[in-house]
Amino acid sequence: MQPDLGNPKQTIAVIQKYGFSFQKRYGQNFLIDGHVLDKIIAAAGVTKEDVVLEIGPGIGTMTQRLSQAAARVIAVEIDAALIPILGETLADCGNVTVINGDILKLDLRGLLEREAGGRPVRVVANLPYYITTPIIMGLFESGVPINTITVMVQKEVAERMQAGPGSKDYGALSLAVQYYAEPYIAANVPPNCFIPRPNVGSAVIRLTRHEKPPVAAADPELMFRLIRASFNQRRKTLLNSLANASELSFSKEEIGAAVEKMGLSPSVRGETLSLAQFAQLSDLLSMNCYKK
Repeated sequence: MQPDLGNPKQTIAVIQKYGFSFQKRYGQNFLIDGHVLDKIIAAAGVTKEDVVLEIGPGIGTMTQRLSQAAARVIAVEIDAALIPILGETLADCGNVTVINGDILKLDLRGLLEREAGGRPVRVVANLPYYITTPIIMGLFESGVPINTITVMVQKEVAERMQAGPGSKDYGALSLAVQYYAEPYIAANVPPNCFIPRPNVGSAVIRLTRHEKPPVAAADPELMFRLIRASFNQRRKTLLNSLANASELSFSKEEIGAAVEKMGLSPSVRGETLSLAQFAQLSDLLSMNCYKK
């Protein structure tokens, strides 16, 4: 019978049995609170009809519960030292496939075609904090069919993903996430729910993928270049931020004309613009042949 890894004693016993050492380079913090595990699975909305992609199963704590809730679980673990442990802790989970690999380097489309038949999946993960943004944006930009992404992340990052215009947490990450999905913070999680304890608070956030983006920018790539440039120096006006950005080739006059056409003040800052306004600005600049 497999150990209940939601029990801290069982987690410690498994770690000691295998002489496992936590690797800082992988940002490993294992969940040891059953209530939090249940909250994650409930927030993800996993049902017996679902295929789940779990990133970073660790020793299989959440994988065990996902296996009971879902039709199928594909677990991708980067640390080869954890593979034999998963072989033991998931021995009774016949609907789980464990893959040793880096989620950022895998052919995700090919993997899900093989393992899920191309069906939309739900992503569930306790993500390493240092690499949260590349993983989430990589999933969205890959174009693979995803229903929801429900992840444990640093609380501050979750708040940035959900933030709106004008708030201190609002930035390029907020806009990028909200272009692809509807964010919802489902729970806050204190450090004592992990082994080893992280130095910061955590949060569970669910990102429900939009069927189509909420704005229809003619050139999304240009829109995101404008967004990044406008937040590179938050204290500057939008006009100065964009005019001085090396990745853009618009003159201050061209940007000023577009800003004026939008009915905005020349002194407006990027942090006050909504996603729809960035899309409008992008369209004005490209439509009027300002793009070089």
